[in-house]
Amino acid sequence: MELPIILLRTVLMYAFVFVMLRLMGKREIGKLSVFDLVISIMIAEIAVLAIESPERPIWEALGPIALLVLIQIGFAYLLLKNRWLRLLADGKPSVMIRDGQLNRSEMARMRYNLDDLMAQLRENRVDNISQVELAVLEETGKLSVIPKARPAQEAPSREAAPAQAAAAEAERPAPPETPKVRYELLPLPLIMDGKVQDDNLEKIGKNRFWLKNELKQHGVSRFKDVFLCSVDHKGKLYVDRKDD
Repeated sequence: MELPIILLRTVLMYAFVFVMLRLMGKREIGKLSVFDLVISIMIAEIAVLAIESPERPIWEALGPIALLVLIQIGFAYLLLKNRWLRLLADGKPSVMIRDGQLNRSEMARMRYNLDDLMAQLRENRVDNISQVELAVLEETGKLSVIPKARPAQEAPSREAAPAQAAAAEAERPAPPETPKVRYELLPLPLIMDGKVQDDNLEKIGKNRFWLKNELKQHGVSRFKDVFLCSVDHKGKLYVDRKDD
């Protein structure tokens, strides 16, 4: 008889937890704060205990779950009225990049590493950190990126455009050799915290000798002096030096 009872309790707990989570609000689905996560884990643990112990009255599980939901709803109401509590529970946004420069102290405080940064920059279709005006790590862990505004250029007249284009083409120097790399891999880190990423150098068909020469043009002579060096789709390097 235990199996039918367990199955019945499973269906009942599923329906009850579903209703409780709906009462907690849609915010639980799209964004979980630390407080919300703790409540959700505790509800799941209590529900499992109720299913695994058919000899115990089911009310011993329904009561604590209902109490946790009431606590969460009450706390959420307080957060709506008090910004200080809201910042305490959810935290506040952190600036990771400002005007093309990494905020390393904030990255260390948030334990936000370079691999996380590279991944989220790719999600925002950014291939060079120097192109970023502002990058903010939100309370949800999502990186919001505001690119730098491109300067508006005066468009030539229709009559003058062909002549100007021909003159510009004649005067344009031969473009430097651009590393071949798939766009979806960018920004591609070549140095992370002073350590050369040789596998990424191989992806663009370059070696450490080429990288050292490129760094010299940025006033850097040693790999270990670089916190982050990445390359964009045009072969342009972004170099962020370590603090002396």
